[in-house]
Amino acid sequence: MAAQIPYVGYLRLGDDPHLVAQECQSCGALFLDRRNACASCGGVEFGSRRLANEGVLRAFTIVHRATPGVRVPYVSAIVDTDGGGVVKANVIGIDPVPEQVRLGMKVTLTTFVVGTDAEGTEAISFGYRPA
Repeated sequence: MAAQIPYVGYLRLGDDPHLVAQECQSCGALFLDRRNACASCGGVEFGSRRLANEGVLRAFTIVHRATPGVRVPYVSAIVDTDGGGVVKANVIGIDPVPEQVRLGMKVTLTTFVVGTDAEGTEAISFGYRPA
């Protein structure tokens, strides 16, 4: 297997890929990016919290225009993960047509290769697929 690195810092690879959020120790708010202060309560202490790989589709749009080199159409979505946490990601493994996507549908985290460097190291990103 080629060496792999996560495309974003909050994706953990290995036998059980998953996302890790920063959790405010004061109010429990979750953030996927690094924070100096909580946007909810202003707290400055954070811990790590693993997000569930399963969730439900809260909102979506089917994107028909993108920068050159990005294949369209695709489904861009907001996913509420089981047990807390909100993630913006693409839904893959589904036809990007309104008849195939529905609010409240169950989805599961998946990973895929988005690029490979000259040494063969693969950059791995994530999305969700229908459960």
